[in-house]
Amino acid sequence: MSYQDTLNWMFSQLPMYQRQGQSAFRKDLSNTLALAEHLNFPEKHFKTIHIAGTNGKGSTSHMLASVLQEAGYKVGLYTSPHLKDFRERIKINGKEVSKQFVTAFIKRNKEFFEQHSLSFFEMTVGMAFEYFKKQKVDIAVIEVGMGGRLDSTNIITPEVSVITNIGLDHTQFLGDTLEAIAFEKGGIIKPNVPVVIGETQKETTAVFKALAEKNKSNIIFADQQETESYTSDLAGSYQSKNIVTVVNALKELQLKGFNISKQNIKDGLRNVVKNTGLMGRWQVLQVHPKIVCDTGHNKDGLTYVMNQLSKEQFEALHIVFGVVNDKDLSTIIDLLPKNARYYFCKPDIPRGLDAQELKNILKPHGIEGLAYNSVNQAYKMALENATANDFIFVGGSTFVVAEII
Repeated sequence: MSYQDTLNWMFSQLPMYQRQGQSAFRKDLSNTLALAEHLNFPEKHFKTIHIAGTNGKGSTSHMLASVLQEAGYKVGLYTSPHLKDFRERIKINGKEVSKQFVTAFIKRNKEFFEQHSLSFFEMTVGMAFEYFKKQKVDIAVIEVGMGGRLDSTNIITPEVSVITNIGLDHTQFLGDTLEAIAFEKGGIIKPNVPVVIGETQKETTAVFKALAEKNKSNIIFADQQETESYTSDLAGSYQSKNIVTVVNALKELQLKGFNISKQNIKDGLRNVVKNTGLMGRWQVLQVHPKIVCDTGHNKDGLTYVMNQLSKEQFEALHIVFGVVNDKDLSTIIDLLPKNARYYFCKPDIPRGLDAQELKNILKPHGIEGLAYNSVNQAYKMALENATANDFIFVGGSTFVVAEII
């Protein structure tokens, strides 16, 4: 199979949560454990950092990888979802896994995948772990796909676990309270492995403390620590919380013997995009008119994004906006500016919510605009209507951003 044939097989035959939703959700780790055994436990051959959380885990993962690269380590990075190419999910020192490795891995293990009905995410985790083992990385930063306790990545024993924050997202899988979601994400806390919590929240603190005590794990609430101030090339005021989380996670690595200097931290945080290729975090695509895209899509993520948007100066605001069909719009309606012209669109995935339906839901709330047949058409119309001093924001879903980057 060619690389594209391989991807087509992975996407179509086996469910991919981000595209299809509930049908791709697994309720245990038995498949992942069987795959690990089949691959001769590649995850045991390199050190790891495990990152969970509702928002910020992608930025946090990339920041950590960038700093470790600046410190001279060979760093694996596993994240999801991808924006343009599947290979963005698996990188070493910012370089994507080769097409040849992806194709060969699937070809070599295809029979096993079919026999065990492995999901897209399960086989991708196995692919990443085998790649990092073969390339002999010093350490790999592993981002949870969803939740934590039952996530396919949760077969590793990391040097440090990180939980950025907890918000109401994926409630149909993880629970409909912050406490329930914290328990699922807290499932990455391992015996005697320190855990860094990015944000102290009254609903979740007791849950994390109980899990840490049960596992005899040192727990650090990053926002309660005295932390030196750093800046990052990742724009958006909300990144300041992620930076504090990263710095405290790095302190735990230093305690374990990792040689990471203050200069490494400074350089790593300032060169995240250059070192890792991260896209879609308050990414400025154009200046006149100013065009920004951001993958924030749930209540907490959009709160950060809209706070950042409120600080911008412009004559008129244009918003290209689309969501997935299992999004609870009631949680984000109040966050959407009413002084904007909206261009509603459906991301090109099975889970995408019809643009006309999105328009009809939002119109009674004073959020008005026109529905378009595609993300690109909506974006094109925003560009045509905007003047040089206007502002165009593109978001609502990772998949909307992916189509215009």
